[in-house]
Amino acid sequence: MKQKSHSGLKKRLKIRKSGRAMFQKSAKKHLLSNKSKRQKGASPDGLPIFKGMLQDMRRLIPGKVKAQYKSNTIKRKVVPAEKVEK
Repeated sequence: MKQKSHSGLKKRLKIRKSGRAMFQKSAKKHLLSNKSKRQKGASPDGLPIFKGMLQDMRRLIPGKVKAQYKSNTIKRKVVPAEKVEK
């Protein structure tokens, strides 16, 4: 018998063409007047699923989520202390 996809998870994830799954963070639907622009504008396109969640996602939605994973960290330049002006 063919395995069914988890219908609740299908509604919460977007699968890109590359196979990466994106999800939307919570707290963006109501009571927005109390939240800062930074909170409301953070990740408008969604975030990739976390590395620890990948195995569960592949089990719940078989054949859709691919195993490739790229880090979601932002690379920042390290500026030596002598170059920083005060």
